[in-house]
Amino acid sequence: VDFNMNSQEALDALRFSVDIEGAGTVRVEEDLDPKVVSELTKKGHAIEVVSGYRRIMFGGAQTVSRDPETGVLTAGSEPRKDGAAVGY
Repeated sequence: VDFNMNSQEALDALRFSVDIEGAGTVRVEEDLDPKVVSELTKKGHAIEVVSGYRRIMFGGAQTVSRDPETGVLTAGSEPRKDGAAVGY
């Protein structure tokens, strides 16, 4: 829905989270452009780059959506975890 992405593109997109219970550290996935990390740091944000298996902290999903006009089903599956999206 947002940014004109399909389900799989949305699931593949890089994620971030903010530690709201601690110091407000912004956690970002390791593939985020280093220039973005640098700019966030310059603005005073504490950044933690998350890699490997720890990326599961950003959650996971499988999706199935149906186009209301055509009835076509499309699906997406989380690349950070095991799973499959199946629609019928």
